[in-house]
This record gives sequence, structure tokens and C-alpha cells, in this order.
Amino acid sequence: MLDPCVPVVLLRLDPNPYHHGTLGAARSLGRRGVEVHLVADAGGGPVARSRYVTRLHAPPPPGAPDPDVLAALRRTAAQLDRPAVLIPMDDAGAVAVSRLRAPLSERYLLPRQPEHVAEQVADKSALPDLCRRTGIAHPATVLPADEREAYAGSARLGSPGVPVVAKWSRPWRLPQGSGLRSTSLLASPDEARELFLRGHGCGAGLLLQKYLAAGPGHDWFVHGYVDRHGVLRGGGVGGKRLAWPRGAGLTAVGRWTPVPELEAMAGRLVAALGYRGIFDLDFRVDAGTGRSCLLDFNPRPGAQFRLFADGTDGRGGRSGRGARSGGGLDVVRAQYADLTGQPVPDGRPLPGRTFVVENYAPLSALRLAPRSFAAREFAWWAPDDPAPARALAAEWPGHAARRLLRRAPDALDTPATPGIPAAPADPTDPTEPTNPADPADPADPTEPAAAAAGATGTAAADRKASC
Repeated sequence: MLDPCVPVVLLRLDPNPYHHGTLGAARSLGRRGVEVHLVADAGGGPVARSRYVTRLHAPPPPGAPDPDVLAALRRTAAQLDRPAVLIPMDDAGAVAVSRLRAPLSERYLLPRQPEHVAEQVADKSALPDLCRRTGIAHPATVLPADEREAYAGSARLGSPGVPVVAKWSRPWRLPQGSGLRSTSLLASPDEARELFLRGHGCGAGLLLQKYLAAGPGHDWFVHGYVDRHGVLRGGGVGGKRLAWPRGAGLTAVGRWTPVPELEAMAGRLVAALGYRGIFDLDFRVDAGTGRSCLLDFNPRPGAQFRLFADGTDGRGGRSGRGARSGGGLDVVRAQYADLTGQPVPDGRPLPGRTFVVENYAPLSALRLAPRSFAAREFAWWAPDDPAPARALAAEWPGHAARRLLRRAPDALDTPATPGIPAAPADPTDPTEPTNPADPADPADPTEPAAAAAGATGTAAADRKASC
């Protein structure tokens, strides 16, 4: 049984009140009796309505420098009477905490992460070298130094009818209100040149990458937690059955599907880095070579991490009802137990378990789950914590409409890429077809997508907080 001996502080610097991963973390630990504090711009949004959020604390302003982040976390620590486990829920927070590890360790329990490794893995421009060193495939990539190289690189990576992927290597540095998106598809070298010029000087770093087509069985993610001894705990491999936006976005429906090859890749990556803590990896299969290519290494929980709540009963034993009862080991519980000196039980995988984000996959949410309710978890709805789902139902239509109205002028001016389906503005537009290789829980071919994209401390502190 997890001993809720110290509080947990969840940090989110990206101002997104609809981040279901933050809600999942609050519920995961709150159900075990842990006092959950949230440093985020949640306002009166759905996450803030959870019964498991003990208190909201003011975050630093978006894009704030490290000293402001440190000041906000010190203010929060001053209101607690003991050390707390600190878990960043986005890349910006993970990078800031990594850089501020020494002063934060005075009051917070943190994984003993090698210096700068979180910033290294979150920086997409560093992934090609990491993949070469560990023997893992990575899409062909260009890091343009000026607008001419952006034009030439896009021409080299693309072809008629096939776009080029544009990413900002350090998206947390994009200026607020710039309208620049972390990832986009470019139809021509001219668009690459223009995008480079728009973001020049902000420090985010444009990256151009070969487009790997989405398709059945092509999109995978791997979650896990590496404990203080370097042992991989919790997590698993999931298949992205539905995404929003289609083929390039977050997981709307995911399914736990063990893939030993991807598990081995994750193990090689974290071992080579000496990585400690929670991670979320994204892979996509290159249809031309058949190899799984690493697209992202996120040094924090993925928004769908609760997919991998396994069959342990919370006492180290095993129970087929673990997921339904709120039990089960997940990466957040694994980190909490490890940092507070408690044993982390061996997990019991539950292949076939699914995770559904209701506002992006409403028909999947309404469809009966295969076998039993325990085989599926929702991002928002929970019988023991209904307020967030009710708040989402009331707020989401207006939120989605406002986003569509803001994007409407851009959509009218942007030509569609030949052969590539654009993200639909119509909320009844169908998503990608089901995966024929995995028929146990077929995706509804008329599934409507949502109308908008949501998108250890020091030794002294360890002793004080051990349970």
C-alpha cells in the first residue's frame, strides 16, 4: 500500500486548463491519499474542479525565466510543512526543474538526474545524434542555419505531393502570442523559408524532417519510470489508434500493446543517458524501411500515462480489478514511491487496456468497452471524481468554437497539401480507419474528432521524507 507521507506538487508552465495528463496525475496520487498541490494556470477549468486537487498555487507567467520559476516553487514550498515530491507535467517545466535542481532539492524530492539531460532529450535537434549513438532509427533531418538552408533542406526532404515536417527544437522558447505551432506540415520550400524568418531570433531552433506517413500500426508510444537504481518501472508500449489532429497529434484513443522491440529501444536509450525519472517516447514506423523511428523523447509523463495503470492491487499483490478500483502501478505512483523510500512493486501488464480522451474521440467514449469497463480508462470521466467531466462538457463547445474562429482566416489563406488530409474544421469529419491488424477493439470509421486541437532531493531531504 502506498504511504501518502508527503505532498506532491504538480508543475505545469504551459497555460492549458484542458490538460488531461495533469488531471490523471492528481487522481492517481489523490486516490492513494496523497495531498496534491497544483502549480499551473488552471483557473476555474476542469482540472481545478477535481476533488483530488488540494490547492491551486499561482504559476510564473508564461515564458518566465528560471528565476521566476524558482520563486514560484519556493512560494509553494513555504506553504507546505514538509518536503514534497515535484513532478513537472510539460517539457518547459521539466527543463526548468532540471536546470534548477540544486536550489529546488532543498525542499523538493527529485530524481537524481544527470545534469542537463532533461534539456538534452527535450531538445529535438539533439535526438539524431542520440539515435546514432544508440543504434535507433531517426527520420532524415535538417537543422537550417538561415532561410536559404531552410529552403534547400525542405526541397531535399520533400517531394511533389509529400510535405515536410517542421518542428521547433525547443518549443518552450516560442514567444507567447506568436502564432507559431510546435509542429506543422509544409507544402513547399517557400513555406519553410517563411517559417524560418518568422521564428528567427527566438531561440527555439527550426528543424525540418522527412515526413513519415501515419497508418495502421505505425504510431507507438513508450512510457516508463527509471528508479534510483536505474531499473525501469511501470509504463509499457501503446498503439495510437486515433489521434488529433489526424496522423500528427496527441493520442485520442490508445491501446496497451506490448512490442518487445520498442521496449528494448527504450531500455537502451535511458541506459545510455543514465536517465532517471519519468519518460514518454514517440515512435513512428518508416514504411519504406520498416524501422521504428524515434520522433520525441519527453522527460515527463505523457498525457495518456494512465493507460498503463497495471493489475497490481496497490499492496504489491495482483488483482484483475486494479485498473477499475483505482489501484495499479503507473509511472507517477512509481516515482512517488521511489522518491519517498517505499518499495516499488513489480507490475502486472494489462495488454488490451484502452485510454480514451472523450473530447477528441466522443464515439469511442460512448461505445461499450471490450470485455469489461475495467479494460478502459477515460481522460475526464471518473465515477469517483465527476466534476471535471461535467465542467469539460459545459466549457468545451465554446472553447472549440473560439479556436476555430481564430484559425479561420489562416485556413482560408493556406492551400491544402496534395495527398495529405488537412486537419478538419468540421467536427463531424471522420478520422483515420481502424487498424486491421488489431480487430479486438475496432475504431468506428465514423468517429468524429473534436473541433479543436488541445493539444531525489539531497540526502538530508531524502531522510526527512522517507516513509
